[in-house]
Amino acid sequence: MTAWDELTGQEAAIAALQDAAADPQAMTHSWLITGPPGSGRSNLAFAFATALLQGGQSDDEARRTAAQVAARTHPDLAVLATDRVIISIDEVRHLVAQSQFSPSTARYRVIVIEDADRMTERTSNVLLKALEEPPPRTVWILCAPSAADLIPTIRSRVRTVRLRVPSVTEVAELLVRRDGVEPALAERAARESQTHIGMALRLATDAEARERRARTIALALGVQSVSGAVLAAEQLVAVATDDAKALTAEREEEERAAALRSLGIEPGAAVPAGLRASLKALEEDQKRRATRSVRDGIDRVLVDLMSLYRDLAMLQLGAGVELVNEAVRPELEVAARAGSAALSLAALDAIALARRRIEGNTPPALALEAMLIAASGRVPALGSPS
Repeated sequence: MTAWDELTGQEAAIAALQDAAADPQAMTHSWLITGPPGSGRSNLAFAFATALLQGGQSDDEARRTAAQVAARTHPDLAVLATDRVIISIDEVRHLVAQSQFSPSTARYRVIVIEDADRMTERTSNVLLKALEEPPPRTVWILCAPSAADLIPTIRSRVRTVRLRVPSVTEVAELLVRRDGVEPALAERAARESQTHIGMALRLATDAEARERRARTIALALGVQSVSGAVLAAEQLVAVATDDAKALTAEREEEERAAALRSLGIEPGAAVPAGLRASLKALEEDQKRRATRSVRDGIDRVLVDLMSLYRDLAMLQLGAGVELVNEAVRPELEVAARAGSAALSLAALDAIALARRRIEGNTPPALALEAMLIAASGRVPALGSPS
């Protein structure tokens, strides 16, 4: 299986990048890959990077290069991926400095920036200078949800490749082919993740993740009063927090073990005073990432609730379309009869408002309370963002 096989439903984008990698004379040195969350932006970026770094290699060399890219250890590959809210200007300055070096073993030096939309305008201007006059053997690959998320001057200096939303069938087939997931489970995971490839894999392979999602839907369906909305909001924050901890715990343990090995410290041994600062810096990074992970977990909860109220609206309107939450159709049909399409559409507006409020640093529990109260029809209007 090649790096390109990690993608699904993106034949046009794959063909464009494969053609570029095969023809050095036609290569563009600054690329932007856009697409909705879960469409495979990062996977496509690293598949392209692999192809560029493998140029002119034998089969054995190409296999080693693919393994190095997968481990992010190739000497001519630089990657910037942040778990923070923004990418810092110092991180981009470091990358720009690296971009000036000639490649050591490959035809190109490749630099990938995931979530390039997290750069402020000042940081973007630092990158812009590097994109205006890139060294002849350096290739920049940026990833973002939309070209509109970057400043116009950067957009004008990159070649954009747009990804489309894959279908449920395409994502399910990928899970079966690549990960050996049982077809029925793969189809359900693809549907409930709304074709987000990474989330589909998690739902297909993690029973606890499936249980947390089911609890989210059940909590929202069970809200019957203002006090019930307050209690449900607290429980949803707990679900999101548990989900975030599950995502980060294993990674943090691996990072700490790797740091101890690099410092020459045996497992279980005391850390010498002179080396504690190195571990302290790692712990601070992990705390910042945990904060971001909880925020992302709450947003996942809200996305799942959007699928719930979308399904209710479709049932109430008699649209005859497939449901995202097909596995709980009987419960949805009961809830649909008890409510109205107008109320379900108002709930979707309330969720959008909650996402904006949380982005503006409203405490998540308060934003979720207000959203659930509005979704249950206990208030006549949503009001305006606070």
